[in-house]
Amino acid sequence: MARKGGLSSIHHRETAGVKVTGGQTVSAGTVLTREGDKWRPGLNVIGRMNLTAACDGEVYFTRKKNTYKRAITVVNVRPKAN
Repeated sequence: MARKGGLSSIHHRETAGVKVTGGQTVSAGTVLTREGDKWRPGLNVIGRMNLTAACDGEVYFTRKKNTYKRAITVVNVRPKAN
């Protein structure tokens, strides 16, 4: 039986995740990730669950351990030179 209204869980999972790759140039306001605890905001990135670029520049990722010694990925934006 079909659900009435809204997105089904199948389509909702397809919209979550990383939206950009490392080295990709983005403009301010670009959505970098959607709905995930695997990624944390770094330099020039705002948000908690949905990470967004705060300035124009190039995306790069770094790995580090959180307070529970679990590896997390930090999403950063290197500002482009004017």
